[in-house]
Amino acid sequence: MRLLLLLAALLMLTLSVQYYVNLRSVRSNTNFIIEQQQAIMAGVALGVNSLSSGLYLDQMREQAQQPLLGDQADRVKNVLIVDDQGDIKDSLARNQIPQQNPDKSIRYVKVKDISLPPLKSAVELPSETAPLPEGMTIGRQSTAAAFYIPVETTKGRRYVIVVLGSENSLMTILRRQARQSLLYTLAVLLVTTCLTAIVVWRFTRPIKSLSIGARRVAGGDFAFRVPTSGRPDEMGELTELFNDMTVKLGRTRALEAQLYNAEKAVVVSRLASAIAHEIRNPLNYINLTLDHLRASFAPSDPEKQEKFNSLTKQLKLEVARINSRITEFLNYSRPAKLDPQPLDLFAAASDAMRIFEVQAAESNVETRVDRQGEVPGVMADPESLRSALTNLIINGFQAMDGSGGKLSIVLSSEDDGRRARIDVSDSGRGIAPEDISKLFEPYYSTKETGTGLGLAIVKKAVDDHDGTISVRSKLGEGTTFTITLPAEPKSEV
Repeated sequence: MRLLLLLAALLMLTLSVQYYVNLRSVRSNTNFIIEQQQAIMAGVALGVNSLSSGLYLDQMREQAQQPLLGDQADRVKNVLIVDDQGDIKDSLARNQIPQQNPDKSIRYVKVKDISLPPLKSAVELPSETAPLPEGMTIGRQSTAAAFYIPVETTKGRRYVIVVLGSENSLMTILRRQARQSLLYTLAVLLVTTCLTAIVVWRFTRPIKSLSIGARRVAGGDFAFRVPTSGRPDEMGELTELFNDMTVKLGRTRALEAQLYNAEKAVVVSRLASAIAHEIRNPLNYINLTLDHLRASFAPSDPEKQEKFNSLTKQLKLEVARINSRITEFLNYSRPAKLDPQPLDLFAAASDAMRIFEVQAAESNVETRVDRQGEVPGVMADPESLRSALTNLIINGFQAMDGSGGKLSIVLSSEDDGRRARIDVSDSGRGIAPEDISKLFEPYYSTKETGTGLGLAIVKKAVDDHDGTISVRSKLGEGTTFTITLPAEPKSEV
């Protein structure tokens, strides 16, 4: 509604300006015609008076002191008196007045020899058949820049011709007014176009923002908010409603994710229990049987004995691998049973790294545990935190593919000592950007032989301790996992 009112106001403004311009043109034309008639009559009167008085035109002009014929006037360019033979008897232009020859005879300038514009009769006379002298041509009213009036004298017919300035012809004035009208119209159109563009922009900008917001929300970005800019109109209200809808959709999606994870955890828990019950007992029997076979039925032939031992060892390794997978399922699916106690993070990190000293030496990996500044103590379950650090260290070794590199754990504090920070960094192959957001999802793995539970177990352990975990990585340069844990409250003395 407001847009329609604004457009109607712009239309009325355009029509009003155009009407004002046309009204000015009418007034200007009226004044021009009046002034032109006055100039013509003054020129005719000057010519007629010169015929009756016998004085020359320039003398008459000086005596008349007529402003329209003054030196500064640009209305009347010239006044001529021409006889019926086409001789110029008198003129305001000095190069057209009669000249005396050496023999005392008078030499006249012919009207046909001068540049005379098309003529128009200065007054309405009865139709006459007398032809005009050669050089005097009749033109249209719009193009006429000179006017004449025939005067009968005792010496014959004379023509008083009043020549106006070229810029004072009606056609010139109309062209000038047309140009001015066009300029005014273009200026008004330009202003109204700019105003319309601003108005439309103000109305379409929120629509564009809403369109961008709809695409972002459809893509799953429920944190996006459309700028409101405090508009009190319908668009502002629509923007507020859209943002409220986005907030509610975000909450709904979060609840759906929690419900999905809870349902998945239940499924995993049941699956883990079934696996533990149905598989572990046979595995234990297989493992014991392999030990019995190696002890009692080993071949005496050295070559066969070596082959026998290799096969039984491989079978035991596979049994151990299956057992470790079952343990991962159980650790992830079971509710946390933490035993929080004051923990020295540097000691815990050093113990976790010490387990891999042999593997680091064999893989040519440089390991270190460092601390930066004072590291606050934390209340944590030692086994749970050790399991999380161990998983991150294993990931670091796997990322370097046995090609050597660096693996470090750096301890520090943040948030003014209220939180402890653990950075586990490797110089491995890095993680693709599209995989980073899915790293902590259960059963998601970038390795062909991975179960996808290692990092999920790490995140669960960190969450159980009210901590946070994040990851920074760049392909070809390595990865850093950052864990923060609440610091142990300091006892008041």
